[in-house]
Amino acid sequence: MRAFTFFTINFVLGSLLSFAQNSNRVITTGVPFLLITADARAAGMGDLGVATSVDNYSQYWNPAKYVFSSNKKGFGLSYTPYLSKLVDDIFLGNITYYNKVDERSSWATSIRYFSLGEIQFNDFIGGSIIDQGMERPSELTLDLSYSLKLSPEFSMAVAGRFIFSDLKIAANSDNSSASTLGVDIAAFYKSEVFDLSSKKAVFRSGLNISNIGPKLNYDSGEQKSFIPTNLRTGAGLELFIDENNSIGLYSEFSKLLVPTPVAVYDKNQNIIGYGQPDIDFVSGIFKSFTDSPNGLSEELSEITIALGLEYSFQGAFLIRTGYFNESVEKGSRRYFTMGAGFNLNFIDIDISYLFSTSRVRNPLENTIRFSLSMNLDQSSSQSTINYDSENSL
Repeated sequence: MRAFTFFTINFVLGSLLSFAQNSNRVITTGVPFLLITADARAAGMGDLGVATSVDNYSQYWNPAKYVFSSNKKGFGLSYTPYLSKLVDDIFLGNITYYNKVDERSSWATSIRYFSLGEIQFNDFIGGSIIDQGMERPSELTLDLSYSLKLSPEFSMAVAGRFIFSDLKIAANSDNSSASTLGVDIAAFYKSEVFDLSSKKAVFRSGLNISNIGPKLNYDSGEQKSFIPTNLRTGAGLELFIDENNSIGLYSEFSKLLVPTPVAVYDKNQNIIGYGQPDIDFVSGIFKSFTDSPNGLSEELSEITIALGLEYSFQGAFLIRTGYFNESVEKGSRRYFTMGAGFNLNFIDIDISYLFSTSRVRNPLENTIRFSLSMNLDQSSSQSTINYDSENSL
């Protein structure tokens, strides 16, 4: 394993949410690893998932989808290397499990773990470098969700999340960890199968407000960080070409419900930097819609757009692609993605790959990501398309 100084932590954490620093009003938060796509299926479609068909990783996108699953139980495991071209011990790992209690309700739980690798701490005393030892910063979340079908086409869900961040920003420090709670509120709509020209089709839409919760406080002072409260909404159309082939087209819009950074002045009224306003998280959510100094145009630039496509052959072989776009002034994350999925009886394997189109290097560029899904107690065949229920792909 490789060792790093404290400056590496700053670089990694800064790159998680914003890969470009060409604007002083790029929105930053604590625990930005929560915005890293957790599974390879969504990653292969441009990092979207709020309105796609249900899968084992719906917990991270829209837990309200679980009640539409054709399987009663499912287990998922995914692994994402981070900054893999520079280091080999920074990664995001996820484990998720869901259980469909009956036709109207389901619950799910998950663990998300982010490791920042081993960090070498040094101190300068009398012109000499003193070894302060090695630390392994990490962050994790524990989630629990419950979803309920309110009608044959519509469901809602609520999720609770425990968030723990142990950055170890100083060797042997007691003030380097923080924890908080977050809540998700989600909704999902899936139409009945309808005729579209000479084909069959299904329309889906979804909404999820995630990570609603108090700020993180890493020390005994007053400096606190917003967690990445995020609004996602999207829609998609799945067209069934015949009993073996289908194509899904999806779009998704996302906005951080975190205030835009405000200017910090010195005693001579000169701007010396930008920081988060000193308000509570509830006020921050409402303020985030109207606080951009440049008005509506800047507010709109804070919205990211993702487009995705998924082709399925008998639910056994899938090809995916997508595109993600973020304003240059708000982070400049722009990239194409591609991926594939394979169904081997009750096990699904998904992989994805990312190509950056931005001048700013993406930490996930040229990285292969993996997800493994086990569909337990499967109740419908995957050999042909089932129009009446969702397939876990």
